[in-house]
Amino acid sequence: MYPSVVKVTPGEGYVLSIVFDNGETGTLDMKEFLNFGVFERLKDQNLFKKVRVSFDTIEWDSGIDLDPEFVYKKCRASKQISD
Repeated sequence: MYPSVVKVTPGEGYVLSIVFDNGETGTLDMKEFLNFGVFERLKDQNLFKKVRVSFDTIEWDSGIDLDPEFVYKKCRASKQISD
């Protein structure tokens, strides 16, 4: 089981700062996903900044969400996790 997201903060350049329920923190760079499907809508900075925690993951007002396992693994893979 992967840790749940408890806090998300949008930053410049389509980067999200994320806090997990196990105390780890990380960053998730969304730039590489913004040319695919529904994620193209998030190129609008106003929409991108409307990200929030929903259940155990992140979601935008438009209904776009990410799998919590994906979020954790991407933060891990980028070596941006710290505890």
